[in-house]
Amino acid sequence: MVMFFPLEQELDCISSSGNILGKIRFDVFKDEYEFVSADPEIALTDIEEAMIVERLSGLASGKYSIPMSDED
Repeated sequence: MVMFFPLEQELDCISSSGNILGKIRFDVFKDEYEFVSADPEIALTDIEEAMIVERLSGLASGKYSIPMSDED
């Protein structure tokens, strides 16, 4: 299981055991959402990868959104 927590226009991806897997953010140059691993040497489980891919697809389709934060 992966939990998604918004933080300043990004989503932290956290495993059910509390480990930070990485972030989902929008790449303005590619015009797409991407997952950036917190540690490229740690392999995701099949379930974690599937949940992240589903969230990326949902963000691209408009099913999900990342809340924007106001810094002021």
